[in-house]
Amino acid sequence: MKPIELLGGMTAETFLKEYWHKKPLLIRGALKDVGEHVDYAWLAKLAADEDVESRLIEYKQGKWHLERGPFRAGRLRRLPETDWTILVQNVNHHLPHIADILWRFDFMPYARLDDLMISYAPPGGTVGPHFDSYDVFLLQVGGRKRWQISSQQDESFIEDAPIKVLKDFQMEEEFILEHGDMLYLPPKCAHYGVALEPGMTYSIGFRAPSAQEIATEFLVYLQDRICVQGRYADPDLQQQAAPAQISDAMVEQVSQMLQQISWDKKVVADFLGHYLTEPKPHVFYEGAEDELDEETFAEQAKAHGIVLDLKSQILYVNDMLYCNGQLLECEPTQLAAWQRLANTRQLESAGLSDSMMPLLFEGYLSGWWHIAA
Repeated sequence: MKPIELLGGMTAETFLKEYWHKKPLLIRGALKDVGEHVDYAWLAKLAADEDVESRLIEYKQGKWHLERGPFRAGRLRRLPETDWTILVQNVNHHLPHIADILWRFDFMPYARLDDLMISYAPPGGTVGPHFDSYDVFLLQVGGRKRWQISSQQDESFIEDAPIKVLKDFQMEEEFILEHGDMLYLPPKCAHYGVALEPGMTYSIGFRAPSAQEIATEFLVYLQDRICVQGRYADPDLQQQAAPAQISDAMVEQVSQMLQQISWDKKVVADFLGHYLTEPKPHVFYEGAEDELDEETFAEQAKAHGIVLDLKSQILYVNDMLYCNGQLLECEPTQLAAWQRLANTRQLESAGLSDSMMPLLFEGYLSGWWHIAA
């Protein structure tokens, strides 16, 4: 029952029981020390990168407008003084101190954490009243922003808008967030944020894939791993009066073939390990500029320890570990050390063993982790 500063001194148990997935929570002064300020100029530079997912949303002449990055500097210089918002996903992949903020939400399973998005807006900047299908924490960084929320059931959107904006937003509560304040919102809680002063919103989002997405990805996972025996055959085939008809006998035989496809919880756990650590399409890894050989790497690792790359994710289930969509083949005696690396995203030199070095060296060459500074 440890009080958590991010939750205003509330314990994780209380938050999960009373608020998570249930009702909004306003936390005054949740996090005021956010490290080095990420100003608009830096965010604009990041939005110019083709490997970064970014959006620009404007409201002008009574209509919503959406553009997707990368953005040329000249395009952003032409923006007016009000009524627009720029949003950049996965900023935690690019700045260590932003990643540190994301991983401070470790009272939640890493399997559910998605990314930390930063949005900047001048006065009047907004993305309109909407709701999300996932939980989110909205941390105000600099400036002031007005948030209105609603538990309305009306989910109809403006038909011709390029983004999902609620047609009839019915405000029930209103909050003014200042620097360091944070608002938690469960899924389907309608909300409408408008910048009163230039400032940032750090959005800590959670993964909530649809059942359709999970099923589709699971079938993709299965197709590389199943082996169905036999071949269609009909030695007792009889002439059909209607040659275009698919016979009941064919349907029955194929049905029996498909019944060979089966899975259990172990297969599902293995699927989740691969699926939940798979990097997003725009994520790439870079090895060290001056690669160490294996012997020198081992010496440096034992001297300084290992840290995960900002883009890397390690999850585990039972004795199976997964990193960036791949299974890590580690020995049982190494399991505790690898799990510590997964949970803390770093491993001190004292926690390293000689038997871990071959696998650690492979990951180092791939850019999945690095020698600690």
